Amino acid sequence: MTGRTLIVRLDNLGDVLLAGPAVRAVAASERTVTLLCGPNGRAAADLLVGVHAVCEFRAPWIDPDGHPVDAPAIDALVGRIAELAFDDAFVLTSFHQSALPMALVLRLAGVPTIAAISTDFPGTLLDVRHGVPDDLHEVERNLSLVGALDHRLPLEDDGSLRIERRREPVRRPFASPYVVVHPGATMSARAWSWDRHRDAVAALVAAGWCVAVTGGGSEQRLTAAVADAARHRGRVADLGGRTTFAELAAVLAGAAALVVGNTGAAHLAAAVGTPVVSLYAPTVPFGRWRPWQVPTELLGDQAIACAGCRARACPADGHPCLAGVGAADVVEAVERLTVGSMAPMGDVVRRAG
Repeated sequence: MTGRTLIVRLDNLGDVLLAGPAVRAVAASERTVTLLCGPNGRAAADLLVGVHAVCEFRAPWIDPDGHPVDAPAIDALVGRIAELAFDDAFVLTSFHQSALPMALVLRLAGVPTIAAISTDFPGTLLDVRHGVPDDLHEVERNLSLVGALDHRLPLEDDGSLRIERRREPVRRPFASPYVVVHPGATMSARAWSWDRHRDAVAALVAAGWCVAVTGGGSEQRLTAAVADAARHRGRVADLGGRTTFAELAAVLAGAAALVVGNTGAAHLAAAVGTPVVSLYAPTVPFGRWRPWQVPTELLGDQAIACAGCRARACPADGHPCLAGVGAADVVEAVERLTVGSMAPMGDVVRRAG
């Protein structure tokens, strides 16, 4: 290896997965890559291809839960980064985040070359202040940044999302073909209502599908209500809180399709090549966050006047951007993705709602 690079992505699981191609581009340049992530993204960081080591830090300028600034914790992070003696660092951010707080930490740690995308004046915090068009997908945004220091994917790498597949066997929830429905999201403004998810599960069962309902440990009441498993006589499995992130990847890899909003499971499905029905509330632009390089059916009103609101909880009555989507739309979208002609990889094959 020719050097040591730190890549920083401090937010959630999906954000870390979308950093994967950029990580591989740096690793392909014979660099040893350490990924610095937050606790909300750690499970994804542990699965990325090309990562040599993972460090974890809860950044108060990124974490959504209002954690206070802790000077001793930041001092400890500065010392840890200094001890690892990186040659350079990339701070990966979304369009609405600032790279400069992390750049200050890196500068205090003595990292000699720091690169980030920044519209704010960075003073001496950045050595490479990179600019990108507003409409880039997150994957392309990240690749553009590392490309500014000549790190590019090799020709044989198509830039898709990838994860390390764990060898432990994961039992498929059904022997017959199944669809996964993932009703939760980190922000309620991005989620279809629980009762519409429940109706979609029932409609999928009526159409002949088995359905696995997935979610994290804090979402078990939600997944139980959506699954309504006692009603469906073995055709629906409630997996809420019953899988690790790596096990969820295996469940998704075996599925015919995933029904999901704008949340990390959509990107995990892309990483294992599973088509996605995207119940997408346009709080942020779909073009920047769409499931990457997998067939996708887009449901939801993307032209609604409040698109781009970035709301965590929808302030409008009835969640109007998703109100026009019904259970039948979901079933039809699943059928289009799984029966008959498939769209080219990565295309959005229909917009509804």
